[in-house]
Amino acid sequence: MGGLTVLSACSGGSDAASSDTTAVSSSSTAPVTTIASSPTTSAPAAAPTTTTPPAICVVTVQPGDSLGAIVARLDGAITLQELLDENRMVETDIIHPDDQLDVCAGNDIDDVTGASRLPPAPAAVRAQQRKLNELFAPYVIADLAVDGDSGPLTRQMLCAARMGLGLPVNTSHLPEGSEEEATIFAATSLSVPDGAATWASRWILIDTTCQVIFTGEGEDRIVQVFPTSTGEPGYETHTVRALPAYRFDPAVENGGWHDSANFPSAVDNPQNGNMYKPLYFNGGQAIHGAGYIPPFPRSKGCARTFPYHQDLLLQWLGIDDLTEPVWNERVINATVTVQGDFRDAIPGA
Repeated sequence: MGGLTVLSACSGGSDAASSDTTAVSSSSTAPVTTIASSPTTSAPAAAPTTTTPPAICVVTVQPGDSLGAIVARLDGAITLQELLDENRMVETDIIHPDDQLDVCAGNDIDDVTGASRLPPAPAAVRAQQRKLNELFAPYVIADLAVDGDSGPLTRQMLCAARMGLGLPVNTSHLPEGSEEEATIFAATSLSVPDGAATWASRWILIDTTCQVIFTGEGEDRIVQVFPTSTGEPGYETHTVRALPAYRFDPAVENGGWHDSANFPSAVDNPQNGNMYKPLYFNGGQAIHGAGYIPPFPRSKGCARTFPYHQDLLLQWLGIDDLTEPVWNERVINATVTVQGDFRDAIPGA
């Protein structure tokens, strides 16, 4: 651990973009690509201004391209904000040559994948919820209410199921009668997701797209699946590959609640502690218990769990009986990977 500076709090911040990407900007020198658009007619002077969707709903990003240039050559068919909203992007996002963008706004369809963004009928959702509860029964993630509402908790568990079944990972609704639904209904168990450091004896996989944590051992055993809430915009939980967890603070003098140095708060515990038994893996970023775990990013860089789930995690690691902070990778013996991007979640309506 020589030379490593560690903060005793969840320090946020974004990873720098790699040099082989093309940054979004307001201008571009890319060659002009002609996109056919539907003919328009003149409206009376008093009528509100409207735009006509382009005949082509998917645009491929060209070398040197920018979102501004794409909007400009669509000649009023879509605004920059509509393009950002339709593709779940923000203006500072990076685009790459050959990326595909949905340029037909407001039609409730992801035109890149063809998937509907509208939820299926309640009866279909109830069947999906029952199946998801069955698949996740071996783990401590809470059962879904079988209420026919394809809301954020249902879609969070759908996303986790996609991880464990090798399906494209996102939090979109599960279309009724689709091949994907048939795959999930036919499944009897989950497999270790892609990205887990399966060469490690004990691994932890934090997925920021699904907002879930998988824990496991080796190549073929999932131990638990927990919901999590990772770093919000501006304080993202950094993408890392197979880092050893190196520090654990049991905070026994405060009932397990450690007060963050950078982001102190009295909300989670009346004794003024907001990080329950933090397990650090990347500088000041840790997995820790908290009082609020929404199915979307809300932390200041850490990965939150419910305190009960944090206790189970520490019991599995065999460090739940420690009474003093420990800085020892071999004692903790857990490898942590963070992957995904919540902006890729493609949430439904």
